[in-house]
Amino acid sequence: MITRSVCGDAIDSIREVLNVMISNQLQLDVQEELKWDPKVDARHIVVTAHEAAVTLTGYVPTYFDKMRAIAAAEHVHGVKAVADELEVHLHQAHSKEDSDIADSVIHILEWNTALSDQDIKATISNGRVTLTGEVDWNYQRDEAERAVDHLVGVTSITNQITVKPRVAAAKVEKQITNALARHAALDARQIHVTMSGTKAVLSGHVHCFDEARIARNAAWSAPGISAVDDHLLVIHPQGLRAPKDERAASQHLADTAYGSLIE
Repeated sequence: MITRSVCGDAIDSIREVLNVMISNQLQLDVQEELKWDPKVDARHIVVTAHEAAVTLTGYVPTYFDKMRAIAAAEHVHGVKAVADELEVHLHQAHSKEDSDIADSVIHILEWNTALSDQDIKATISNGRVTLTGEVDWNYQRDEAERAVDHLVGVTSITNQITVKPRVAAAKVEKQITNALARHAALDARQIHVTMSGTKAVLSGHVHCFDEARIARNAAWSAPGISAVDDHLLVIHPQGLRAPKDERAASQHLADTAYGSLIE
């Protein structure tokens, strides 16, 4: 007679095999996505996956490649977390003096209509850019980083720009909830908004990283918001997919194990 412990061990073994198969498929999917994206130089990127968490290691030729690689990995179905361990190894032709990078940063901020009247400062050390200052809205904070990450010679960006605090509207929580409900790409019923002073706190779950980004942007668009705490969980509606042959193999494995237990 098969004991409960033996049955439990068999089920654990099956679950472990399935997790390995899912991780292998997720690794392959991310690798293919990186190769597919023309904005990413993926030749020296190494992808590893454990269940729904993906780690990117290796190096890329520009900071822009680094950010695009992270974004591409986040877009893959089944990915719930991305650990970024990529390094930026500039080509010799892209290496610039800090003073040249500083001049480029100043010019690109001055020529950006969303940023030209904002109080933004930049310091550069060995290609590492630190942005400071204060802006009216969070989209301007994000825009400053996006503008700089394309510049030749930049190896990293630390964004310390703050959003000017305002008095939050009395119904700002309701305004954010309504904004989420209006968005066609979101199931707003699964997202909860609470306010802590001028900080919006998002909780609940979404189906992918893009939905989480949309929810954060909606919260940042409310008047008086100085910070957004994102506690949203990424829960894919149909779980991680596996190719047909892997699904068939896993089903066969489960059927075989079950049959052996009841014989």
